[in-house]
Amino acid sequence: MKKYVSLSYLGSVSALGVATCCVLPMAMMLLGLGGSWLAIFGKIAAASYYVLAISTVLVAVSWFVAHRNGTLANLKWWLVGSTAITALAWVLVFNEAQINNYLIMQM
Repeated sequence: MKKYVSLSYLGSVSALGVATCCVLPMAMMLLGLGGSWLAIFGKIAAASYYVLAISTVLVAVSWFVAHRNGTLANLKWWLVGSTAITALAWVLVFNEAQINNYLIMQM
């Protein structure tokens, strides 16, 4: 079962990384860390919805397997954390324009 929890966290962290692909460069420019290497994030943005969908499926499968095996009580907080990270990634993706506008106003 730990394998599924590890997969759900791996999926959640990768989803969070992909979700911040357009917000992170703006924040880094605000901190003075800009540069041409930030153009790499544009290629990642094209796959963001696919990675988020896969992450959501991994988290759902982890919940299902934990419930089916009767280990939900032991793994509940790990799965809640993984679900929260994935939910944060979805929130970042859907509010990306507003976050970028806020960061631009701070420049």
